[in-house]
This record gives sequence, C-alpha cells and structure tokens, in this order.
Amino acid sequence: MIVFSYPRLFVKVVIGVFLMTSNLFSSENTETAIFAGGCFWCLQHDFDQVPGVVSTTAGYAGGNTKNPTYEEVSAGGTGYLESVRVVFDPQKVTYVQLLDFYWHNIDPTRNDGQFCDTGDQYRPVIFYSTDTQRNEAETSKEELIQANQVKPILVEILPIGTFYPAEEYHQEYYKKNPLRYKFYRMRCGRDERLKEVWGSPKLSISTQKVSDCPSNYRFDGKKLVLTEKQWKEKLTPEQFKILRKGGTEPPFKNAYFDNKKAGIYECAGCALPLFSSEAKFDSGTGWPSFMAPICPENVTLKSKWNPFSSGREAICSRCNGHLGDLFKDGPPPTGDRYCIDSAALNFRKSL
Repeated sequence: MIVFSYPRLFVKVVIGVFLMTSNLFSSENTETAIFAGGCFWCLQHDFDQVPGVVSTTAGYAGGNTKNPTYEEVSAGGTGYLESVRVVFDPQKVTYVQLLDFYWHNIDPTRNDGQFCDTGDQYRPVIFYSTDTQRNEAETSKEELIQANQVKPILVEILPIGTFYPAEEYHQEYYKKNPLRYKFYRMRCGRDERLKEVWGSPKLSISTQKVSDCPSNYRFDGKKLVLTEKQWKEKLTPEQFKILRKGGTEPPFKNAYFDNKKAGIYECAGCALPLFSSEAKFDSGTGWPSFMAPICPENVTLKSKWNPFSSGREAICSRCNGHLGDLFKDGPPPTGDRYCIDSAALNFRKSL
C-alpha cells in the first residue's frame, strides 16, 4: 500500500487492553468475522457498505509477535496481514453472505498480494474463529471451485490468533482522506481488476435490509414442532416426502417451475412467507428458482456434502422443513439461485 505523507504516529496501548479488545467477539446479538484481502483501507470501505454490518476495524492478523505496527507489517516478514474485523448482525446478514461478498471484492487467483500491493502481508486469507466458520468458509471455497467461474482459487482459510487493531489514522481512512483514498484505489487498479476477474463489478449479496422486509412476513422466532404422525396427517404424501424427508421432485413436472403470476410463495408446512414472485426467475432447470428470500431470516442455510450436489440446503426457519438448495450460479445482483421444490411451497396471489 502506498502511504502518501502522514505524521509519524505511534499508538501505545497496554497489552492487556489490546488483547481484551481483540478478543471482544460479539455481544449476544452480533458475530465477528475477519478477512484479509489486500489494502485494509479498501476492504474496510467495502464491508462498511453491507447492510447488517455493525462495525469494521482495520488491523493485523496472522502473526505471532505482540503489538505490531504499520511500519513493521508493511515491511513484510512479520507473518501479519492487513485485515479487517467485521462485526455483523446475523439476523440481517449471514456469515455465508459475507463470505460471498468477500470473494467478489478480492482477486482470489493471487496469493502473493492483491492488485498493486505485492507481498505476503497483502495476500488474501479468510480467518475463522469457530468450527462453524471454518466449515462454512471451506464449503464456500469449494462451491466457487465447482462453479469454475474463476480459477485458480488460492485463498487460504486459517485459524485466527490475536487480531490487533491498526493505528487510529488507518481507521475509516476513506472517510478521513476521501481524495487520497480515491486516488490510491484508482491508481491501484482494484475495481478494474475486479471487473476482469468477475465479469462485472456486482455486489454479490442481497442488499435488502431487514427493515425493508414487511413485519407481517418476518419469522418471529417461534418454531413449529410436530410429530411425524402429525406431519403425515397435515401434509400430502408428496409434501411429506419433500419437507420432512428431504426428497426431490422431478424437474419440469411440478406446480410452480413456470408460474409467472405475481404473489408470494409460502412454506407448505407452516405458511411462513418465503419468496416473492419479484425474486423469481427462469433458470431453465425445471424447478422454481429465486434470487433471494422475501426475508433473509425466513430461510436457514445448512452446509451439506454429497457426490451429486455442491449446493447448500435451504430450510424453512419456522418448521425446519426441507425446501431445496442454494447454488451460486444465479444472476446479479445476488449471484444466488434458490432451487426450491414446488411441493414445499404454497402460492398465493395477494402480496
């Protein structure tokens, strides 16, 4: 990263406070993710634009020494990478969505730097703090490899040690020095390279805020739990096979794959609103396909591995019914394709 002219500033912080700050992972309602992707000015700017992100902090991750400084990290050889800590509200944006956003805002084909910044301290890395984050990051990477849209994929997935916030003058640099930031980003060719790698500078995440989701459609957190006997009495045999047993219906021979009417699609098991016709598109697969749920929290995603699919299972958040799968071959702006079985849905015209 090119630093223009800064007053020499050293931030002295007591080690104990530093460690406490770096490990302050989330309140009850937030979670934390840490990503490295070249210049932390740019990565912080990008994540600050994502609805559901509560705060971001530019800093250093991946090394072993205490209290690294910018001068030490930028010189290389410390093991630290310029990184960004992202605190987010999982009810508004999921870790999986942040991973998808991350991929589309870096060049995953390089592990010797990013854009105009070369060196180990600028290589892209996903740092995980839990087994769940590691599994979701590995699944996300494998899905990108399977999609074969961009190659090679050289991003590492590593456990996070201690994250050290960078000096204060680096925090939200794009706000403090907008002209210098814009000049740096343009000179570094970041956006041009992203367009070359991904085909278009798209925001690969649903930018729908939870506040935009109608309150009467939003999952209220109350689960519907029935016995298998009760489900069999409530559902048709086809619905039971799909929703409760994770089955799949034949393509092109189901109720809604070519439905073009305006309305919403509800869970056939519990009537939770799941998808709007406005997000439906013709994927050519023979199953109903949607770019995004009507409310992000209404559909839960679950990692799965089998030899026939690289998708992520989509589950109704209220009744835990199997709906279908999420694939990463959908259209902009989300890049998502929710491939849903018609038998898992009921359609109604009024919005």
